[in-house]
Amino acid sequence: MKQVILVRHDLKLPKGKMAAQVAHASVGAMIKSHKDDVSRWHSEGQKKIVLKVEDEEELLRYKQHAEDAGLVTSLITDAGHTVVEPGTVTCLGIGPDKEEKIDKVTGKLKMV
Repeated sequence: MKQVILVRHDLKLPKGKMAAQVAHASVGAMIKSHKDDVSRWHSEGQKKIVLKVEDEEELLRYKQHAEDAGLVTSLITDAGHTVVEPGTVTCLGIGPDKEEKIDKVTGKLKMV
């Protein structure tokens, strides 16, 4: 079991802002997931991988691929109080789910 978070590389988010957005995506996807998946993921150490996509267009393509594969997603849109404009899509949480299922969708992406 694992969870992946996709982050837009084109935004060049400062480390702290990126960390906050990744946390939002992780929690958002977990809350939407089936409780049995969350329990299993938790018992296995809550594996999370942060991957990069080039831009919003690519992020939304991966969101669609993930949903088509039956994966839970959580798209994060920033409130715009600090670094980016209000409504900016920053990242996407996927899972937790079986590694093989997630890897079929995101396995070619590189880590941040």
